[in-house]
Amino acid sequence: MTEIKPNTFANLHNPTFLQACLRQATPYTPLWLMRQAGRYLPEYCATRAKAGSFMGLATNPDYATEVTLQPLERYPLDAAILFSDILTVPDAMGLGLSFAQGEGPRFAKSVRDEAAVAELAVPDMDKLRYVFDAVSSIRKALTVDGKGRVPLIGFSGSPWTLACYMVEGAGSDDYRHVKTMLYSRPDLMHRILLVNADAVAAYLNAQIDAGAQAVMVFDSWGGVLADGAFQTFSLAYTERVLAQLKRYGPQGETIPRIVFTKGGGLWLGDMAGLDCDVLGLDWTVNLGHARALVGGKENAPGKALQGNIDPNVLFAPPEAIATQVRAVLDSFGSPYQGSGCGPTHIFNLGHGISQYTPPEHVAALVQAVHSHSRVLRAGATPQT
Repeated sequence: MTEIKPNTFANLHNPTFLQACLRQATPYTPLWLMRQAGRYLPEYCATRAKAGSFMGLATNPDYATEVTLQPLERYPLDAAILFSDILTVPDAMGLGLSFAQGEGPRFAKSVRDEAAVAELAVPDMDKLRYVFDAVSSIRKALTVDGKGRVPLIGFSGSPWTLACYMVEGAGSDDYRHVKTMLYSRPDLMHRILLVNADAVAAYLNAQIDAGAQAVMVFDSWGGVLADGAFQTFSLAYTERVLAQLKRYGPQGETIPRIVFTKGGGLWLGDMAGLDCDVLGLDWTVNLGHARALVGGKENAPGKALQGNIDPNVLFAPPEAIATQVRAVLDSFGSPYQGSGCGPTHIFNLGHGISQYTPPEHVAALVQAVHSHSRVLRAGATPQT
């Protein structure tokens, strides 16, 4: 089990997210949302317009700080997540990241042959200074009366997910180019993944040094792999990242690690051995089953679970949202209430929030999570 340093929660007004990450009892189920700072918020769109482009927003620490805090001003969320993009690392490798209005990310250069692979190297982290400056700026902005309002999560894409974009040159529906390389030239794929893993580890460690209080690896495209290929080309390199991560922050505080593999429910048993504290789940996974498989027992090793409501639930009326929230919370089962450690849950979406989501529906979601999770604890039998 991860050693929890005494000062891990001391400098936070609301430590519930970190406590749940480290499998400690909380008064309610903490909540944050993947892509919680984004286009569904009109204030975000206004700030992006001022910045002139997505990259203008992401590379300016003041703007990144502003949009990171915007959802916290609207909703009583239990964590902030750094506003950035998973593709900053390959951009720093010289691939030339851009975002056209209304389109997804695109690289000026793709990595599809031996020469392009040979050029890859772990980038100089100074090229990503804007990210670390944003982390420091956000931590400062979150500080009230000498303590942080909520913890700040840093993140990166997984080595495999980054490789998908690097080889395809953009998003993909069929992953034709990256899977062609995987099957026909696995040596080249392993070389890309090795560089990516070491780059991601250095990147996340620099975020920890700058003030990130938890770090998350987004394996957004791990679920597109075949069984066997997932373990070889995704899981193994996520393990390499985790093996290099700092366990403690600048003040000696414990830094939880979160791994989310979209479409990865099939391999929860394999992921149980990862050196991380939290496993994120998409909406296809039953939380009760996941808890039984990887959640662990009281005062024994296990993973906290994060997720996993379908983001499209947020298009339903507020009363339907509340019904679905209760179903997700109930599926996890009785929350741990002991004084040691045990199975815990962090509420989240099963993937990123849609840009078309009505903001008032998010308010309904947050209210339902906090209220029903308190009811569950009031009715649960305390564990010792």
